[in-house]
Amino acid sequence: MTNQKTAHLISHTHWDREWYMPYEHHHVLLVELMDKLLDTLDRDPEYRYFHLDGQTIIREDYLQVRPDQQERLDRYIREGRIQFGPWYVLQDEFLTSSEANLRNLLIGHRDAKPFGIISKTGYFPDSFGNMGQAPQILQQADIQNAIFGRGVKPTGFNNAVVDAEAYESPYSEMIWRSPDGSEVLGILFANWYCNGMEVPVDPEKAREYWDKNLQDAEKFASTSHLLFMNGCDHQPIQTDLPEALRIASELYPEVKFVHSNFDDYIEAVSQQVPDHLATIEGELRSQHTDGWGTLVNTASARVYLKQLNQQGQTLLEKVAEPLAAMAHVAGVKEYPHHLLTHAWKMLMQNHPHDSICGCSVDEVHREMVTRFAKSRQLAEKLVSQTSQAIAECIEVQSEEAWVGDAVLFTVFNTAGWKRSGIIEKELVVDKAFFPEGPNPQALARRLEEVVLPTYQVTDAEGNVCAAEILDLGVHFGYELPKDRFRQPYMARKVKVIFQANYVPALGYQTYGLVPACDRVEKLTSDVEVNVDIEANVMENEYLRVSVGQNGTITLTDKRSGAEYSGLNVYENTGDIGNEYVYRQPEGEQALTTEHLKAELRLVDHSPYRAVMESVLRWNIPAGADELFEQEKRYMVPFTERKAQRVQDTVPLTITTTYTLEAGSDMVKVKTEFNNQARDHRLRALFPSGLVTDNHYADSIFEVAKRPNTPAKEWVNPSNAQHQQAFVHVTDGNAGLMIANKGLNEYEILQETVGRKIAVTLLRASSELGDWGVFETPEAQCPGSQSVEYAIIPFAGDAAKSGACASAYTYPIPWTTVQLGTRAYTYEQEAQPVEGTNRGELKLPLSKQWLNWQAENSTLAFSTLKIAEETGDVIARWFNLSADSADLYVQTGFECASTYESDVLERVKGAIENHQTVAGHKIVTQGYRRV
Repeated sequence: MTNQKTAHLISHTHWDREWYMPYEHHHVLLVELMDKLLDTLDRDPEYRYFHLDGQTIIREDYLQVRPDQQERLDRYIREGRIQFGPWYVLQDEFLTSSEANLRNLLIGHRDAKPFGIISKTGYFPDSFGNMGQAPQILQQADIQNAIFGRGVKPTGFNNAVVDAEAYESPYSEMIWRSPDGSEVLGILFANWYCNGMEVPVDPEKAREYWDKNLQDAEKFASTSHLLFMNGCDHQPIQTDLPEALRIASELYPEVKFVHSNFDDYIEAVSQQVPDHLATIEGELRSQHTDGWGTLVNTASARVYLKQLNQQGQTLLEKVAEPLAAMAHVAGVKEYPHHLLTHAWKMLMQNHPHDSICGCSVDEVHREMVTRFAKSRQLAEKLVSQTSQAIAECIEVQSEEAWVGDAVLFTVFNTAGWKRSGIIEKELVVDKAFFPEGPNPQALARRLEEVVLPTYQVTDAEGNVCAAEILDLGVHFGYELPKDRFRQPYMARKVKVIFQANYVPALGYQTYGLVPACDRVEKLTSDVEVNVDIEANVMENEYLRVSVGQNGTITLTDKRSGAEYSGLNVYENTGDIGNEYVYRQPEGEQALTTEHLKAELRLVDHSPYRAVMESVLRWNIPAGADELFEQEKRYMVPFTERKAQRVQDTVPLTITTTYTLEAGSDMVKVKTEFNNQARDHRLRALFPSGLVTDNHYADSIFEVAKRPNTPAKEWVNPSNAQHQQAFVHVTDGNAGLMIANKGLNEYEILQETVGRKIAVTLLRASSELGDWGVFETPEAQCPGSQSVEYAIIPFAGDAAKSGACASAYTYPIPWTTVQLGTRAYTYEQEAQPVEGTNRGELKLPLSKQWLNWQAENSTLAFSTLKIAEETGDVIARWFNLSADSADLYVQTGFECASTYESDVLERVKGAIENHQTVAGHKIVTQGYRRV
């Protein structure tokens, strides 16, 4: 190694779009910064480079108000003086879904493509922990490095570097390896991403500055190349940096000072890294720290944001995209790339770490709710259009089971697994159009007077489905034809509730609502009762659920014989931390509902489901005491706070419904309450009785194995962690899994016997925290709250047993479309008009567009979509196991060829319909249609 040191100064600004100020406040500062940057690049050729924080959205934000500067900005991007990409936003990796992380990378690359240049830097400067599969994802995108600020080295309050006896790596450079074996060069911001900011021009101050900073950087560097980040959060650019570097060069002739960029710096480091670099594996969650600086409790700050995000992500990636792909390959509707990208971008504007983490001021999160709604509304419209387009092409042959006045409807399953479930759908059984102007009251009365027949629901083979049919009366509706003005109508509606069985994965099945007198010979009058109930016990073929007097349940898995008791007791504790960190008051004992008496009642019982309700009336402390307010104002560190909760209480009434469906392997739980308390946390507890040293949590393209007990350096009394779809414990024979909808924080607790899963339902806090005093009263989450989760027992391996598949499909909504309805005009009521326009294309009553099989069932399905570049069908899976798995795929459309693809949806080598998937591998296949 050469003795001469090279100091690489990389100019940047870490741009949180919104945080301690609302977006538009930050936006004004961004425009000022970018104006000055362009002026400086114009004026000073020695100001060579600027790193645009790894996120292409900065260009969008700037040009939104400065479109006149596009030519200047784009020229510097093309020249490489402004480094652009590779992400759309700097997301929180653990609180955004697997596919959302990939859409972020894909859209960032698409944004950069017109410039012919993109920064191939795996940039994670301020992520609150890093996903274990990042090296594999980066490798697939031809990114050979990862630059990150957290995860393998202790950082304390306000990101101060903390000394410790040993780090996972003695250097800032290391090898980072994914579970599948993919590796990248990892580079840690060992002295944070501001260690080269505000370089002095004054020689005396410069010597003091560089004496310290050079020493700090040399302490962790494994090569002669030292990294200095010239900027920080919202940092204006240093226009006199070239002069500051000239002064430094004069003071330290043995050091080469260069205004650098990540490409040059990484290339230089790569040439010198020693062979004995440490290899770190999997997730980087700062496991070997005191546990206070991991910021994991952002997973429970403002839970309502996480719920909205889960709904939005699921609707886009698991419903809208697959349905659009199905309509596209069926030839009934073009794939709406532009609209889906727009919906994704709106959603991802909520994904930066200070946004989705819920750790900003109240104004920020109010705006996020609107963004979530806008993205969701667009996705809902796309779902409606594409599913309707497919349904209009479904043809009913004369020999089919339905005769007479059958009302047909199609149930779409956009999950990656065949599934059964309860469908609730409003159907129009009669309607009449009317022009705007004439009074429709008489029409409504006429429809209301029609005596409806006794209806039944049947499948295409003529089998009767257990169903409830409710008369909803007359309602207004309208259609928006593509070739004429809107068409209002009055409609007689019924609500159908029934169980759809074995709807094919990535496909659909058609059903009919028929008058009982129209039944054909194949129909049977006897409907099997598949859910029994006796007193407070519900039972199906797999599970027995007993609701206790305190509202908890005892769950028996009839397949394995395992029994779990005391499930779903509620726990309440104080919280004198902030949006970033949970901190329970010293000496406080947790309150639980274990000894409360619940009000129990049977809410619903049908052949296909039973629903029990528990109501708990509880009183909890109203909030923290006056000392807490003083400690916040004086910025007392949360670890040193002495506040307690007050003695005064407020009511907390918790209404819980337990639902058991026929053929289901889970108990669905819905918990509702009105939060009137402040400064507290509410969790649901699930004692497993299982003795184990580790547990498993769904994360980004993996089910991560994590130790139950933290490392010896950990001093935080809490060991809360992130999850995506589920968390589970198992002793190898029996296992207990808790799936969720937007509940991203859990903790594994030690009991006298076995482990207990704790899932956070609410965390109410009153300040942002971090570097200043920012009150956030809306983070207390007052008012009505509703959360949903599911309890899934299993035997053996969670993946092979099907428990993981159940958890992945649990939050995916069904899509149901009515095929058509007889309709009459206002003037000519006797003349039927077509309710749909089927066109020439004919589709069968049931269809599956992608049928995949995995012999050992350890593969999880991830996405079905259309690639924008090629127009090919894209499907993706990931292996939950360390063992290889065989994947067999059959397409429900004519396929000319199949090829291996990657996270950027590029064409790789040709493959057959069989592929061996290595352990923990993410595999993407492309299908070129005939």
